[in-house]
Amino acid sequence: MYLEALSIVNFKNYAQSELEFSPRINCLVGNNGVGKTNILDAIHYLALCKSFFNSIDSQNITHKQEFSVIQGQFQRDEKQENIYCGIQRNKRKQFKRNKKDYLKLSEHIGLIPLVMISPADSSLIHDGGEERRKFINGVISQFDKIYLENIIQYNRVLTQRNRFLKTLNESRKPDLELIQVYNQKLIILGEEIYKKRQEFVEELIPVFNRFYKYISEEKELTNLLYQSQLGESSFADLLEKNFYKDRVLQYTTVGIHRDDLNMLLSDYSIKKMGSQGQQKTFQVALKLAKFEFIRKVSGITPILLLDDIFDKFDAQRVEQIIRLVSENNFGQIFITDTDEERIESILSRIGIENKVFRIAENQTITEK
Repeated sequence: MYLEALSIVNFKNYAQSELEFSPRINCLVGNNGVGKTNILDAIHYLALCKSFFNSIDSQNITHKQEFSVIQGQFQRDEKQENIYCGIQRNKRKQFKRNKKDYLKLSEHIGLIPLVMISPADSSLIHDGGEERRKFINGVISQFDKIYLENIIQYNRVLTQRNRFLKTLNESRKPDLELIQVYNQKLIILGEEIYKKRQEFVEELIPVFNRFYKYISEEKELTNLLYQSQLGESSFADLLEKNFYKDRVLQYTTVGIHRDDLNMLLSDYSIKKMGSQGQQKTFQVALKLAKFEFIRKVSGITPILLLDDIFDKFDAQRVEQIIRLVSENNFGQIFITDTDEERIESILSRIGIENKVFRIAENQTITEK
């Protein structure tokens, strides 16, 4: 799996640009703010139907423009796949595969497996459980369509149940049988999601530990613990026992939407006890484990995007990471950096096929 060519129009700070890539390593170099990361985000859009950084599509259109277009030509299983993404203000975004419209965006997820590593990954450690649930959902959804549909349906029913809870105190004769309908739907969907998440984390842990040890060159003990209320009691019992609490608070307080992933370093929270370097290593190892998991399950090597990996890492550690991902079990890789000489020096020592693109202040892109 690799991206042969990319075309963007009115996307973020690019009026128009067309690029052709190497199937191995592609480096985007230039000063901060010129738009290196925006190229990676355009690739992310084509793979996962959304921006890595901004969930509001219209905010990714170039200022004062009415539309944005991203097109990519991919090679997948020795077959060309042309993906089109069109965004218009106040309209639903449009995705096409080989000129054919998707009925639902979820149909596209998994066709172009992709993993992005970015400084923004710090949210996995520092933010609330929602970010870690997104991480879990994002991995499983790339290869399991049923799981993705279950997540969509669960969130829809959860919204309906919460809306109903808000009306209970206002109604003189509330239809309490309706809460049982919502409960049954949540139980069926939630238990399936819980089972998949359990299996995923169990398989992820040894791969994550291997990558952490390789990058850190240290013998620290790391671990991931999947935390769910469904591990303590059945979902049916949880909903029944907490109904009056839910009614008072007017939202559903139990369920898989409260799950979390506890990240540990030597039995302590990486958030509380880890240094910046350890936290950064944790994030990268977690994303590389995600990459390996998707590759193993799907049988397709994902595209890997490395955005500003020199952040909080010295050049020696970054070279070690690039050496790792240049191995045969990794496929096409995109790297952004501000220092052209630094990245070229590393690539010359590794000796792998690559292309280097210079991005100027006016967003002009030239290939070395």
